[in-house]
Amino acid sequence: MIHSVLPIPWWRLALVVVLLGVLLVIGQRFRLGIGRTAVVTSLRGTAQLIAVGYALGAIFAVRRWELVLATLLVMLGVAARTSVGRLRQRLPALTWLAGAALGTGTGLGLLFMAGAVVRPTPWYDPQYVIPFAGMILGNAMNGASLAGERFQDELRSRRAEVETRLALGLSGNESVHPLLARALRASMIPTFNQFAVAGVVQLPGMMTGQILSGVAPIVAVEYQILIFFLLMTSTAISTLAFLVLIRSRYLTPAHQLRANLLR
Repeated sequence: MIHSVLPIPWWRLALVVVLLGVLLVIGQRFRLGIGRTAVVTSLRGTAQLIAVGYALGAIFAVRRWELVLATLLVMLGVAARTSVGRLRQRLPALTWLAGAALGTGTGLGLLFMAGAVVRPTPWYDPQYVIPFAGMILGNAMNGASLAGERFQDELRSRRAEVETRLALGLSGNESVHPLLARALRASMIPTFNQFAVAGVVQLPGMMTGQILSGVAPIVAVEYQILIFFLLMTSTAISTLAFLVLIRSRYLTPAHQLRANLLR
């Protein structure tokens, strides 16, 4: 028998500070230096989730496409800034490049979900579009961030190798392609691993949430299969687009490497 989700009173939810305390004790005992980060992250994340919970409640009630679009743009902007935050070498208009790449992959995934598989009514139904967008965009953001960092590191460490290929007559794109491919493969490993052990090692987040809310397990499985394929494809598209855009910044139209950017 499937039961509806049990509500958690706020005062019982506040018991999670015990878990934070355990983490702080471990950090202090082993001198890990994570105490401040754990506290700040906990406060920030909790405040954001509470605010988002109330905001989504209002958006779901109104169901206006303008609000859905505005929400997606805010999510995209934050994801773009976050994805470039860990890159050591800042390039011109890097955040805009990340936004274009993430928007492309996420947009295609949402179109496929809303137009071909789930088909919500209306098609911009925030109950479907926003959660799917959050999962796809979050995964694509991590992939683009990992790939960008790996590509820049590879380009710095293998600069002589790239310049040798250029000297031998290969185009700029051909010269850096092995580096781009390695960066893309590395960024996709977490997504592939997550799918490979789904249902065996762990129950994925979306599936767990639906089961807790009372959805039949097989229906939750159907949605989880959809989201996994969306994550793989959309993350690959976003990451590849981001790498291609970054690559264009490091190469001149004359197929020369902009060495001044490799600091």
